[in-house]
Amino acid sequence: MVDMVVNGISFLAIVFGLVEFSKKLGASGRVLTALSMVIGTAAGVMYQLAQMYPGFGRWFGVAVFGIAVGMAASGLYDFADGRWPKFEKPEG
Repeated sequence: MVDMVVNGISFLAIVFGLVEFSKKLGASGRVLTALSMVIGTAAGVMYQLAQMYPGFGRWFGVAVFGIAVGMAASGLYDFADGRWPKFEKPEG
């Protein structure tokens, strides 16, 4: 099996993360199924292009890293928002 890893980031994690993010935006049912197929197919095609064209590969690596950091940041926000107490601004 070929490991699809770009800049140390597994493509499987990227596809799962983007699908989960789509759920948070309201996608569900067949739309979510179709969207996951489109995201997975696009990621696979771009991965293959990155292997064939080094210039595209460098750009693609930067984009994948940015997507991963964005997903991590949004996940951290959701995690912290639900677990830390809300602080109210003192009056006066």
